[in-house]
Amino acid sequence: MSIDSGRPARRILGQLLVLVLLGVVGLVGTPASAAANLLHNPSLEQLTAGFPSCWEASGWGDQEFSYTVSADAHHGDNAMRIGITSTTGPGDRKMMMLETSTCAPQVTPEHQYDLSAWYRSSTPAAAVTVFRHDTTLGWQYWLDLATLPVAGEWTETVVRTPPVPAGTDQLSWGLSIYGVGWLLTDDYSMVDATVGGPGGTCTDPEACEKGEWRVLPYASPVRAIHSVVLHNGRVLLIAGSGNDPDHFAAGSFSTALYDPVTGGFDSVPTPADLFCAGHVQLADGRVLVMGGNKDYPSAGGTVGYRGLPDSYLFDPATGSYTRTNDLAAGHWYPSATLLGNGDVLSLGGLGEDANGTVAAEYYDAEQERWLRIWEANQTWSFWGLYPAMVLMQDGRLFYTGSHVFGNGLPGTGASIFDYHTGTITDVPGLRRKDERDQSASVLLPPAQDQRVATFGGGNIETNPDAHRLTDIVDLKQTDPAYLPGPDLPAGTLSGGVPQTGTQGKMYVSAVLLPDGTVFETGGALHNRADPVHEASVFDPQAGTFTPMAADPVPRGYHSAAFLLPDGRVMAVGDNPGNGSFDMRISIYSPTYLFKGPRPRITSVARTDWSYGSTQQVVVDSPVTRASLIRPAAVTHSSDPNQRFVELPMSVQGDVIGLNVTSNPNIAPPGWYMLFVHNAAGVPSLARWVRLG
Repeated sequence: MSIDSGRPARRILGQLLVLVLLGVVGLVGTPASAAANLLHNPSLEQLTAGFPSCWEASGWGDQEFSYTVSADAHHGDNAMRIGITSTTGPGDRKMMMLETSTCAPQVTPEHQYDLSAWYRSSTPAAAVTVFRHDTTLGWQYWLDLATLPVAGEWTETVVRTPPVPAGTDQLSWGLSIYGVGWLLTDDYSMVDATVGGPGGTCTDPEACEKGEWRVLPYASPVRAIHSVVLHNGRVLLIAGSGNDPDHFAAGSFSTALYDPVTGGFDSVPTPADLFCAGHVQLADGRVLVMGGNKDYPSAGGTVGYRGLPDSYLFDPATGSYTRTNDLAAGHWYPSATLLGNGDVLSLGGLGEDANGTVAAEYYDAEQERWLRIWEANQTWSFWGLYPAMVLMQDGRLFYTGSHVFGNGLPGTGASIFDYHTGTITDVPGLRRKDERDQSASVLLPPAQDQRVATFGGGNIETNPDAHRLTDIVDLKQTDPAYLPGPDLPAGTLSGGVPQTGTQGKMYVSAVLLPDGTVFETGGALHNRADPVHEASVFDPQAGTFTPMAADPVPRGYHSAAFLLPDGRVMAVGDNPGNGSFDMRISIYSPTYLFKGPRPRITSVARTDWSYGSTQQVVVDSPVTRASLIRPAAVTHSSDPNQRFVELPMSVQGDVIGLNVTSNPNIAPPGWYMLFVHNAAGVPSLARWVRLG
């Protein structure tokens, strides 16, 4: 029996051909073997009109496909065979539970569930796919938990869901196929795997609520305009001339390597004025630095800053810079986005003539060179200064509207850019789009959810009070649009004066934490003036801010904050209008570091990970989550490559199988910090792994 079936659009939003391994699967204990199977007709034996009761054929895209009830069963008389004989684009075909109150199993928020099924297949293009029923929004695509290797014999796949999000009352899931081949499936099971773990033990009541800042007893030897966390655990601090014309005139350009463990600094010879360059970490861990400062403004300001065409590679292994070929044009304040193939796209900034640069710059990682201007696709568009360009799951770039200096771009202030076709599509909804100067934009955890939040912002030209607005966009939607989120919490100004009304901040830093939240800190009310002391944690699932302890050091223009491998946050810099620069370093210990012992990753089978693979680690205690966090490369409130990628897990005692995404646009190749955390939200120390 063959059955052709389409699916309503609400079931297909956000799915891609290679989007798999989404979400994190937690471990809070091993469920009892007698746990009840929550599924109706799990063995597919009961048929209605010749098809398994409580199940449906679903999918999307343009394929030649078939569904067949097969006698080649794992147990019993029936199994389901899905076949795709041809496909002309993205899409999939699935065997799923009916989305009804009786067929889709009921679930409890915050609980985790073990999903298992037996299968045979001829193609690796298969996955475990899960939808959830939101009590407000209805049925939503949730995640793909694991890819399925080719299996000639009956093979069981077992994977654990993340904690079920709040507002979810049902799940529907099944096996899907998204490439040419066949998939035979049978004997499904779903059991509640939630076992109460030990609660957190608070070691410091105040720090458990707000976290704790410490200003280090030593200062940075360089003005930390740019900060990059390297895979050897050290931090690259780049100043160039450090916004000091006297240093520029003297040819005094500086870089330092900082070791957070020892507190030591090493000076690095700096070949050019890399002040306000762009930078990104390549797949091999080297740092590509593009552009910089060719000259400061002329006397009287008739000519502004001018951009360098220079480009360099910094190698953590040698601690030194080497020059690449030049960019096609000069760039001061350029973007830098790593693509899923390991190449880099850089846009925007000011050119050698101090005017806006319209050349799109493309770095070919395999050839280790910037393409010449006629080799790269050009739209001749000006994207502003440090435009925040976030790589989307389909390979396009989302310009979030966050930028530096003055007004936003014409139109809605945010857009989706397809480099390959040259198309630019406005994304509406960003409030006060001309007051997003040095706002912070971040791809919210997990990266698989494809939601971006933009926090705060101002305008150095009109210099209004910076605002508290947060806007959030779901890039999985057919027509994405920003929607209002909660306001940033109010802080205090100099002398402890509380902010009032809508007063917020620009120069915002946003840091992804290993517990899946976002820590925002730093900022100022006006252009290089009136620092705001405020910090909070944003929970992407709950959509709420929780105020935290504020950095005692002002952190305005030319400040940054970023995650260290030990789970703490480091903050540097402040360059107020009087030209001074605060060289103090602050370290923030989040609340989770005061809530009991840390779990430990005792071993990692491999440090080189391939896409679509399952990687084994061993832990010393139960954990509920695993993730990869891309190390920071941040300047001017901008780190568009920052992302938190959840790792679905299969559990066998203390041995955890981590399922790695098959989509390099979700997790571009390179070094990542691997974290696990327990039921109290306490993370491990990071272990470094290289993806791709």
